[in-house]
Amino acid sequence: MDTLNDKLQSENIRPRHTDVGTQKIKCPECQGPNGSHKQSDNPLSFTVNADSSAVWHCHHCQYTGNWFPKDNNYRFANPQPKKIYTVPSPKPTSDNNGLVEFMKGRGISAAVVEDYKLYQQDGWFCFPYYDEQGELVNVKSRSKDKKFKQEADAKSILYNYDNCHKLDEIIWVEGEMDVLSLAEIGYKNATTLPNGAPKEFKGDDNDKRFVALQNCPLDVKKVIIFTDNDPSGKALHKEILHRFGKDICWYVRLPQGVKDANELLMKQGPIALKEAVEAAVPYPIDGLYTARDYYHTIQEIYDGKYERPIEFGIHNLDKIYKIMPGTFHLWTGVPNHGKSMFLDFCLIHLARNHGHKFAIFSPEHSTQMHIRRLLQMVVQKSFDEGFNNRMTKQEMNDALAWIYKHFYFIETRNAVPSAELILNIAKSACQKFGINALVIDPYNEVDASRKGNQREDEHIRDFISMCKRFGRLHNCTVFVVAHPTKQQKNNQGTFDPPTAYDVAGAAHWHNQSDAVITVHRDFEQNSTSVLTRKIREQGLYGEIGEAEFVYNISKRTYEERRYDAPLASRYDFD
Repeated sequence: MDTLNDKLQSENIRPRHTDVGTQKIKCPECQGPNGSHKQSDNPLSFTVNADSSAVWHCHHCQYTGNWFPKDNNYRFANPQPKKIYTVPSPKPTSDNNGLVEFMKGRGISAAVVEDYKLYQQDGWFCFPYYDEQGELVNVKSRSKDKKFKQEADAKSILYNYDNCHKLDEIIWVEGEMDVLSLAEIGYKNATTLPNGAPKEFKGDDNDKRFVALQNCPLDVKKVIIFTDNDPSGKALHKEILHRFGKDICWYVRLPQGVKDANELLMKQGPIALKEAVEAAVPYPIDGLYTARDYYHTIQEIYDGKYERPIEFGIHNLDKIYKIMPGTFHLWTGVPNHGKSMFLDFCLIHLARNHGHKFAIFSPEHSTQMHIRRLLQMVVQKSFDEGFNNRMTKQEMNDALAWIYKHFYFIETRNAVPSAELILNIAKSACQKFGINALVIDPYNEVDASRKGNQREDEHIRDFISMCKRFGRLHNCTVFVVAHPTKQQKNNQGTFDPPTAYDVAGAAHWHNQSDAVITVHRDFEQNSTSVLTRKIREQGLYGEIGEAEFVYNISKRTYEERRYDAPLASRYDFD
């Protein structure tokens, strides 16, 4: 394929122009949500870069592709055409009595069985899955002894999506029987994943259990979480919280000795089930709390099951600095002392050791140059020509594939980079991709427009509050890099390591941050010091102290100065 136009013609992609920039156009595979023809529903993001390359990605069906000039060395993944799914062809048994009797024993009436079009086939009880247009796309079957199977190669969607896709409020349960139990008492807005609950919380967009959620967009204002009262149910509870945000989530408290909605229906009847749904509690609760609200949490803390601080896997840094999900961290330092580069170094370790994923707003450098810096640090070789220790093309492609899994880059393009816009994009990244941390580098590039007579320090206070609220709601760590503004050289003609008090709006940065980190470079000694200026929970999350590193120019990465721990020559990309 010699030209971009040739490629676009072969893929049936029709952009309005091929100038540098990004535009939203119709996807040739899915045609947009529900086949919509409205321009506002165009889901394909088509981008032409400054190097004349082009990439595209459909946010509805995940169709992805790219094109590069012959002299361009960059390569990404091959285009991924929309998967062709198998449509089930049910052959119901003429006699449905066995199914009706079984459901009756579980508290489900024949009317609900008929309403949800359940049927019996070859001794299996079958639960059909319908899309938003009412078309059958999948069938899940179970036996009397609780064995399960699904149609081979069918599209994965949410159960009862045909009733839920336009609703403002849904109830999220763990299985089809729970959906039917709620339908029995009049709630037809319950849904569930076809593959049940995960064994543990991961927040991973690659978890196959959540493909159904990706295929079934939900624009809801309220989610009632009604999962099983067991470890898997609690893991699913966290996954739903992570994807929808605590601000719209409520949860149901199950009575002691009751496992799920269906069991509550069978043991205590429809009135008890309805009362449980009506008594759902907002998460979090605004206002006054009692110890009862934290009963289960306190029990888990007592049993040592509480969430613990996360170490980077960098020996001397871990002694003074750890992170907790949902906390707010200020990073500062003299310009050109390497604070952004050292933060990248830490993010790579979090990705390697914990599988973390990040959304990064970093407008001081182009995304391409940022990826180049990450590549060098991951491969530990130079990216550029003219160096003996230059990475091979295969090493670059392997590392690029690894970076693709863990790093997402926020670009506001021609829009004003307001805090609201950045956080809204990050919210979508949390819901769709399960990111663990947001990086804003630097704060100085965020739009500083203030309302009315608002002072600069008040504007900064509100910005920090917004970031902290976002972090708590999405269990997402927020790293903000801010340049100092009040520094003067000392008697030696150098700058002292700055603190939060050297940043504009000083008191708010120091008081509201969970941690304050200074990165400071000694050019004569070729050393970089990382100083913890504030740790909110000293002893648990670290301590006030200093860790020293040297930058290995040959490997394009940092090495610890005070400890003899061996460094990996390269990183695993799995």
